[in-house]
Amino acid sequence: MHKFILLVYRWQIYNFFFIKTLKQSSFLSKKNIYLLAIESSCDDTSAAIIKDGEIISNRTANQDIHSIYGGVVPELASRQHLSNIIPVIDTCLKDADIEVGDLDAIAFTRGPGLLGSLIVGVSTAKGMAMALDIPLIEVHHMHAHVLAHFATENKPPFPFLCLTVSGGHTQIVQVNSFTDLIILGTTIDDAAGEAFDKTGKMLGLPYPAGPVIDQLAKEGKNVYPFPEPQVTDLDFSFSGLKTSILYFLQKETKNDPDFIKNNLNDICCSVQTTIVEILIKKLIKASKKTGIHHIAIAGGVSANHFLRQRLIETGENLGWQTYIPPFSLCTDNAGMIGITGYYRYLEGLFSDQSVTPLSRMEF
Repeated sequence: MHKFILLVYRWQIYNFFFIKTLKQSSFLSKKNIYLLAIESSCDDTSAAIIKDGEIISNRTANQDIHSIYGGVVPELASRQHLSNIIPVIDTCLKDADIEVGDLDAIAFTRGPGLLGSLIVGVSTAKGMAMALDIPLIEVHHMHAHVLAHFATENKPPFPFLCLTVSGGHTQIVQVNSFTDLIILGTTIDDAAGEAFDKTGKMLGLPYPAGPVIDQLAKEGKNVYPFPEPQVTDLDFSFSGLKTSILYFLQKETKNDPDFIKNNLNDICCSVQTTIVEILIKKLIKASKKTGIHHIAIAGGVSANHFLRQRLIETGENLGWQTYIPPFSLCTDNAGMIGITGYYRYLEGLFSDQSVTPLSRMEF
């Protein structure tokens, strides 16, 4: 890890002089606000260029190596970020047809996430901001998932509720402004995305299993009832559900070794239906409690087709105005970091060079 950090800072020192030269030679107009955004919280290395609050370039380098291990390996993720981050940034700048000297600020994911992965993104952002003498803007990864909606044409008005579901988080957030976000409910143990992935592992599906389960469920039926966790108020729990799925599969395969193979689609449909109904019921409760009828979803699991369908159906039945992000803004990407960074830029919410990555970060 020490060699890895040293390589990042060598890159910073080298580019301090190189980028300074580019900045001094830039004669382009500064009528527009350009932000570079960097996202490296897990296994995707992403960069984006934001122009006046609009994403004009958004590139992501994925890491396929983790599929071999059935989950993200932190050390491997860090090394891949180190290899990918400069080419991804360079490609984004070329896509946007600007030079580094045209940038007005750099937004980056400070946390939460894998510490080694975050170090690469944070160190790169700090090095470039120092060389360019422009502001640093730290962004909370989960804030960014919520505010990704402001990169779309169908922008929700304040206040609105957002169900944010990913591999590591499940939250219901009340969004009062671009910088005032309040968690109304969160998972007390495992997240919905983890429940999908762990179920997929039990079924022998490739990682990440969520999209695979989503596809298989389309051909299946909801015939296997699984218990819904009894959690008070607006919080979530998926640990018990994972255990019940495990015991169910162990019992059925003991009687029929080919049970999973012969009933895979129905199993996937039943698991997916259970998870989605848990999420929707909590959303309904949150809407009744707050009186808010503008409802959004965000995060990697918001790409799930059944969740989208159930949100639309529920919205039509209850008179909600619903907001669903495009698939490109559901998974981890720098575009959402840049949109969040842009609104923080307008409010002057900057960080200094002492900022460090946080694997756990207060919302």
